[in-house]
Amino acid sequence: MNGEEKKRAYEWAKALCHYAGKDEIFLGRFFEMLTASEGVWREFLYYLEHQNFLCEYQVAGYSLIDIMVWQMDHFKAQLDRDRTQMKSNGDRMLLEAFHTMLLMERDPQYYVNLMQSETGTDYPGKYQ
Repeated sequence: MNGEEKKRAYEWAKALCHYAGKDEIFLGRFFEMLTASEGVWREFLYYLEHQNFLCEYQVAGYSLIDIMVWQMDHFKAQLDRDRTQMKSNGDRMLLEAFHTMLLMERDPQYYVNLMQSETGTDYPGKYQ
């Protein structure tokens, strides 16, 4: 990781955090975790360059796209409960996908369980 690459990534992470309503403390922790993870770092840089997902890195068999799909599905469940912080905030959805993957590296089974059980209400027995 070179200095210019790290600077560009930090500025983008800072902008994402700003538009997602996250503070400087969150930004610092997020960026520290991001730079410590070779796999998520590579995915983040690829997205920064191409505005698309690389999807080479996986945690417990899940890629960033899988996390985004789960988040959207999970968001539907949040709408049912009228908790809509991510409504119309693509920056927050993207930031949360990267952040979730970083957290998932630390505790994969916890997130796998969430992804397989905490979903929207589009149909019962979705993962059975």
